[in-house]
Amino acid sequence: MVNTEALIRALPKVEQHVHIVGSTRPETLLWLVDDGEAEKPFETVADVRRFFQYRNFSHFIEVYMTVFRCITREDQFQRLTYELLEDDARCNVKFVEASFSAPDHVREGLDYGLMLDAINRGVANARRDFGIHCNLRIDLVRNYGPDFGMQVLDWIENKGDNIVSIDIGGSEEKFPPKPYARIYERAREMGLHLVAHAGEAAGPQSVRDAIDYLHVERIGHGVTASQDPHLVDYILRRNIAIEMCPTSNLRTGVVPCLEKHPIRAFFDKGIKVTVNTDDPSMFNTDMNNEYIQLHKRLNFTVSELFQLTLNALDTSFLPKAQKARIDKAFKEEYKDIITVLCNHND
Repeated sequence: MVNTEALIRALPKVEQHVHIVGSTRPETLLWLVDDGEAEKPFETVADVRRFFQYRNFSHFIEVYMTVFRCITREDQFQRLTYELLEDDARCNVKFVEASFSAPDHVREGLDYGLMLDAINRGVANARRDFGIHCNLRIDLVRNYGPDFGMQVLDWIENKGDNIVSIDIGGSEEKFPPKPYARIYERAREMGLHLVAHAGEAAGPQSVRDAIDYLHVERIGHGVTASQDPHLVDYILRRNIAIEMCPTSNLRTGVVPCLEKHPIRAFFDKGIKVTVNTDDPSMFNTDMNNEYIQLHKRLNFTVSELFQLTLNALDTSFLPKAQKARIDKAFKEEYKDIITVLCNHND
């Protein structure tokens, strides 16, 4: 009998939607508190795990903001990034696009360039130690307004090492996409790829506006698009990819249960969906768990889960030639995994 979970764990994977701060391990959060001499509401790992329980999406944002304020030195990002990639590598993730909310930390007094250098040291060390590759997305943080977003593009223009895309996270309900149109236009002219959080904490109009006004290539979350069949068809016609984060959406109350998450319906429709952890430590998940839960709760077969990997690779922001090489390697690895595990369980 084939051990399906072992097979799923062995699948090569790609992660498109993961936040560096949201990947902070509980033990590392305690280190941050001690290192920065901050006074925060946790003293043990058990305290942190209790702290990482959320009443709703707004409460999650409050908790997230508490965690980000525990980062008090630029060089701390090296450890945070390295550990994110170490955890992904354990799940056989080969390539990551990691998100960094630079404006949050600059407004707390940290230096953008020094943070970026520290993150890229973590990226380089993880590649050396685990063979995992990573590039970066900058979250403009919509709460600070379009003018501040333009300043962030200035930072990237002056120092954009390993940055390939931009995003707008933050309060989706209070700050809709349309005012950021000219920022996204400038980012495109700079050669950056375009993503937006939409359809997580606001309705389907948020998704449509991100597509129409920001001309995004990918949507982060996109859950509420399922409320509008015409929008779902529009996403499919426009070939917009959706970075879905099932456990995250469950833990923040965006969906009542995984069985009602739209990833299955979107996948069956032919939309290029991917699966991601979002904030893995804060949601007590990893990429293996995401894949396994889709198998258990939404009946994704192993071949369908591998298709999610191929979707993520295809819609990644890697150069075409590199995608083609990785695609070939992934398919060979998948074939070997199926052969070895099936033979082992004969």
